[in-house]
Amino acid sequence: MAYKLLGANVSPFVRKVRIQLAEKGIAYEHEPVSPFAPPPGWRDLSPLGKIPVLVDDGKVINDSSVISQYIERKNPATPLLPKDDDGYIQALWLEEFMDGGFVPIAGGKVFLPLIVMPMMKKQPPDEAARAGAAKAVAEDLPPLWAYLEAQLGDRQFFVNDSLSLADIAVTSMHVNLRHAGVGVDATAFPRLAAFIERMFARPSIKALLDEETPMWAMKQA
Repeated sequence: MAYKLLGANVSPFVRKVRIQLAEKGIAYEHEPVSPFAPPPGWRDLSPLGKIPVLVDDGKVINDSSVISQYIERKNPATPLLPKDDDGYIQALWLEEFMDGGFVPIAGGKVFLPLIVMPMMKKQPPDEAARAGAAKAVAEDLPPLWAYLEAQLGDRQFFVNDSLSLADIAVTSMHVNLRHAGVGVDATAFPRLAAFIERMFARPSIKALLDEETPMWAMKQA
């Protein structure tokens, strides 16, 4: 039985799992679920009310990081977690850096006020929302981008110079920023900016960009 992934594709956590599944060539069913308007009985599947949820032949797995490690454990082909201890730890740390540190700022202070709330209210973001997002981009994100720039160095990928969950986690939230009209400053962070563009061109990610952009991309009018 194919995996069933529950969660709205706008979530960087849902997207992270979808990219992982695509990179590993694993078939799955995707059911969009919004945590803001979940279906009846959602808490029975997701005790914290969060997305994504993975269902595997009746087994329910919560949290994107747990889901990703479960997928790796069950599907060792095309590994996305390094075998060596140092690489394994670094990949998991960068995933947590994004999930626990970067996403709350980029999502909560930029994507949410510029894209999600306006779409829910069916009106453009007000000046206060725009100002708050601009402040976050100018002040809160650069230190995080600087850390990622340093961690990437001159490599093509973050860990052992091969694709891992760290690269997928870093890229996934930058898709949301792209939808909000925000990109990495290529002058200040050239290696990270080039990395993001390379990742956006990967088939697994480009397919999701093509799927999401018509609905979520920020209108520049």
